[in-house]
Amino acid sequence: MVTSHGILAWILIGIVAGWLAGKLTRGAGYGFIGDILIGIVGAFIGGYLAGALHIDVEGGMIASIATATVGAVILVVLLRLIKRA
Repeated sequence: MVTSHGILAWILIGIVAGWLAGKLTRGAGYGFIGDILIGIVGAFIGGYLAGALHIDVEGGMIASIATATVGAVILVVLLRLIKRA
């Protein structure tokens, strides 16, 4: 995912993606800072997967949030699997 978002935009994307991931996975979330971190790490995961699958993600903020949310959901599922082990 190649975008020119600034740090404030990445924080906003992280907040939204982390919150959405918590809702989509039917969890209570990880708190404000945790949701931001999960969203930002999810953005890297989603961007990597999009690149690996040759999916062009260029649609501005909405596409970035969607990509970050997919990555964040994957991260939340992995964290829950690790927590259960």
